[in-house]
Amino acid sequence: MSKTEEPAAATDEQSAVLADEQTARDRLSTAPKDDREDTTPLPQAFGIVGWTRWVWRQLTSMRVALILLFMLSLGAMPGSLIPQRSVDDTKVADFFKAHETLAPLYDKLQLFDVYSSVWFSAIYILLFTSLVGCIVPRTWQFVGQLRARPPVAPGRLTRMPAYTTWRTDASPEEVRTLGLALMKKRRFRAHSEGNAVTAEKGYLREAGNLIFHLALIVLLLAFATGQLFKSEGGKLIVEGGGFSNTLTQYDDFKSGSLFDRDQDLEPFSFHLDNFVGTYERTGPQRGTPRVYESHITYSEGADGATKKAVIEVNTPLTVGGSKVHMIGHGYAPVITIRDGRGKTVFSGPAPLLPTDANVTSTGAVKVMDGYRDKNGKKTQLGFTAVFVPTFGGAGQGSMFSKYPGLDFPALALTGYHGSLGVDAGLPQSVYQLDTRKMTQFKKPDGSPFAKMLLPGEKMDLPDGAGSVTFEKDIKEWATFQVSQQPGNMWALAGAVAAILGLAASLFIQRRRVWIRAVRGADGVTVVEMAGLGRSESGRLPEELADLAGSLHSQAPTSATPLPAEPPVEGARA
Repeated sequence: MSKTEEPAAATDEQSAVLADEQTARDRLSTAPKDDREDTTPLPQAFGIVGWTRWVWRQLTSMRVALILLFMLSLGAMPGSLIPQRSVDDTKVADFFKAHETLAPLYDKLQLFDVYSSVWFSAIYILLFTSLVGCIVPRTWQFVGQLRARPPVAPGRLTRMPAYTTWRTDASPEEVRTLGLALMKKRRFRAHSEGNAVTAEKGYLREAGNLIFHLALIVLLLAFATGQLFKSEGGKLIVEGGGFSNTLTQYDDFKSGSLFDRDQDLEPFSFHLDNFVGTYERTGPQRGTPRVYESHITYSEGADGATKKAVIEVNTPLTVGGSKVHMIGHGYAPVITIRDGRGKTVFSGPAPLLPTDANVTSTGAVKVMDGYRDKNGKKTQLGFTAVFVPTFGGAGQGSMFSKYPGLDFPALALTGYHGSLGVDAGLPQSVYQLDTRKMTQFKKPDGSPFAKMLLPGEKMDLPDGAGSVTFEKDIKEWATFQVSQQPGNMWALAGAVAAILGLAASLFIQRRRVWIRAVRGADGVTVVEMAGLGRSESGRLPEELADLAGSLHSQAPTSATPLPAEPPVEGARA
C-alpha cells in the first residue's frame, strides 16, 4: 500500500467507527423517527388530505410545542403587568382615566382580560393538542422498548467509547454467568445471548421525559378547570358580625363560566367573635404586624354544630372545597348621630379603609333615611371621616397615625347635608361621599365646619342640625376572601411531577454495557467489556471501570503469558 493510500484508509476506518457508534446511540432514543423530509410531497402537490397531514405533523412536532410553550409564557406577561378585570375593576377604570389613548387599544386587544381572551385560549388549546400529539407516539415506542430485550453485542466492542479487556482462566460460560448476575445485581436489564451478556439501564430518563410532558398536560387541564369552575368573593366583617355563604352576602363575587351559583356554593356560615392584632413596639421594625388573628365561630350546613377556629394570614379556614382567607384589617369607630330633636338616626360601627402602614384610615358615614332638619324637612347627611389609631399630628394641623395600635385614637369629621345621590340608581362606593348635590355645614363665620374628636367626645352640628358622638368603643374589622379552586391540587401534583420528570430526564443517563467472553487460541478466556451512553458523559467510563473491577475480582487475570505474535513479513529484525 502506498503512503498516499494509508491516510485514506485510516479516514475510512474512523468514519466506520463513528457510524457504528452513532447507529448504536440512535437505537437508545425513543424519539419518533423523523423521515418526513424524504417522503412528504412538495406543498404544490398537496390536496386537502395532504395539507391536513402536513399541518398535523407540524403541530405535533416537539419544535412547535416548545414555540407554543414560549408563546404561552410570553402571552401571560400582560396579565401581570396590566390591570385585569377579573382581579380589580377599579384599577382598570383608573387605567382608562390615566391613559385615554392607550387604554382603548389595550381593550381591543383584550389585554385587560388576558386569561379569557381569544388569542390566549387559542395558544392554550394548540399547546394542549401539540403536547398530546407529541407524547402519544413516544409513549408507544417507549413501551415497545420496555417489552423488548436489549440488543445483542456489536461485532467490534473496541469501537465503543468505553472499553476494557483481560484474560482469565475461568471458562467463558462461568464468566458470562458471573457477568449476568453482576448486571442484575446492579439493576441492569440483562440477558445472555450467544457469547455475550447484554445489559441496559437508565430507562427512567425517557420515563422522566414523558412524565414531564404529561405533567404539562395536567397543569393545562388543572388551569382550565380552575378557570371554568372557580369562584371567589370578598366580605368585610366587623367584630360581632357574621357571614353566610350565599350570593347576596358577598361585597363582590366572581366565578368561572361553568360555576353554578345556585348549587356549587358550600353551605356554611361563620361569626367574627373578635380580631387580635399586635405590632412591634420598638426598633427599626416598629409598627410591623406580629399577630393577625380572626377568632371565629363557624358551622357547616344549615343545622351543623358550631365550632371555634382561628384564621390567620397564611392559615385559612377550609370547609369542604372552600377556603376562607383573611386578606385585610382595619378599624371601625362606633358613631352615634342624632338629629336636632335628639332622635338617633344612626348608631354603629363605620368601617374605614387604611391608607398607609400605620392604618391612617379614610371613609364616609352616610345617613340615608330617618333624618330631618330643624324645620322637620327630610334630608340626608354625609360625613367624610379620617381616623388615626395613634394621633401624630398634634400642632402640625394634619391627621396622620404614627403607630397602627390603638394608643391615641382620634377621628376627624366633615359634615354635609343634601342628597347623597343614592336614589339615582347608580352604584357608588360606601367608602366615598358624592358631594355634588350636598352642602357643607358652615361655622357662624362662614368657614367650613369640621372637627377632630377623641373617644367619648361629641360634635354639635351648626344651626341645631343635630350632633355626632364618637363612642369610646372602637371595633376592628377583617376582610375575608372565600374561594373555590377545584384545580389547585391537580396543579400542585402536575408541578411536582414536572419537576421530578425533568430531574430524571436531566440527571439519569441511558447506557448499555456488553460483556463478551470467548476462548482464545491458547485456551485462555478473553473477556471484553464495553459501554455506550446516549450522550457523552464522563461517568460512563467510571461506571464501566467499577463493573469491570467487580467482575475481575471473581474472574481474575490469568498468569498464562500472551502468545507471541507471528512476525510481519518485510519487517526489520
